[in-house]
Amino acid sequence: MKKSLSAAVCTGLFLGAASAAAVAQSSVTIYGIIDTGVEYLNHTNAAGQGKLRTLPLTGLLPSRIGFRGTEELGGGLRAFFNLESGFVPTTGGMGQGNRLFGRQSNVGLADSVWGTVTLGRQYNMTAISMINADIMGPANHGLSNMDSYLPNTRSDNALGYMNKIGNTTVGATYSFGRDTSTAGGPAATSCAGETAGDFQACKQWTALVKYDTATWGVATAYDTLRGGPGAGNLLTSSNYKDNRASFNGWFKVGDLKLGGGLIARHLQRAVDINYNLWYLGASYPLSPALQIEGQVAHLDTRNSPDDSTLGTARAIYYLSKRTSLYASYAYIKNRGNAAIAVSSGSTVGAGQNQSSVMAGIRHTF
Repeated sequence: MKKSLSAAVCTGLFLGAASAAAVAQSSVTIYGIIDTGVEYLNHTNAAGQGKLRTLPLTGLLPSRIGFRGTEELGGGLRAFFNLESGFVPTTGGMGQGNRLFGRQSNVGLADSVWGTVTLGRQYNMTAISMINADIMGPANHGLSNMDSYLPNTRSDNALGYMNKIGNTTVGATYSFGRDTSTAGGPAATSCAGETAGDFQACKQWTALVKYDTATWGVATAYDTLRGGPGAGNLLTSSNYKDNRASFNGWFKVGDLKLGGGLIARHLQRAVDINYNLWYLGASYPLSPALQIEGQVAHLDTRNSPDDSTLGTARAIYYLSKRTSLYASYAYIKNRGNAAIAVSSGSTVGAGQNQSSVMAGIRHTF
């Protein structure tokens, strides 16, 4: 009995030590952003009426809560996972088509030499290519108003690869079925793919090459979405494709940062649609606590008078490293029958100009 008890104690101590070692080599982080505010818009309908509202989607950055973890496997190899859920602070509702982890849900392996391989729902290369050059980012008054695909640059059922060699980053994703949500939305949702007899349905691939230094950088990416039966956003057949080529760059002069680029879209279907989206922005810290930013974007619909130009100016005041207040003003000029709203999730009368002013608070944890 004593020998058995001693063996059990030794085994327990050994397993405890092994567990402690495993815990020491692993880490899990919980993080998040809560960002919301209020906004006034004019010309929200054909009668030119305005409205006051809380922000339904985002102010500066979309709200989220996430979990990420890593485990060191030895020899420069590590395993990782990302689980990130988007939500609407004003209602408590879920984002990304009511998915539990609609922003990210993936697992993978990363090697210091060979790069990173990721499997699951993940950001694609279009999103990654624009991080440094798009001054407004995924804000309420940002480029997402001109191209509603941009805040939804994620892919379901995707295999991704990325590697950084010196200052150069290369990457690619391939999705077997780019969006399984049936909630609809701007990213041509309800296109699950993986369909017997239709290999092309709902496939997507993206590719990236970018070069960054401490003071400047350039990037280019290509993005192709295939349609499928029942899919939204005009992609109701696997013979239809939505292609975007992105070219951008940024540089810093002292504390001043400038960024800009071009997104060229070609929607291939029964009647093709082509446009160019140009943007140029700047950011400058007036003090450690106050930052001002501005951006101009122009949507040129080729062979059509329905063009739009968006101008945005905003100020961010940092109460601390985690908490900030912000105010933003934006104005959009619609030509012809264009009806692009100045604010995410809003509406505007066809051919009408629109302005918006908003203020809010952001807290990170």
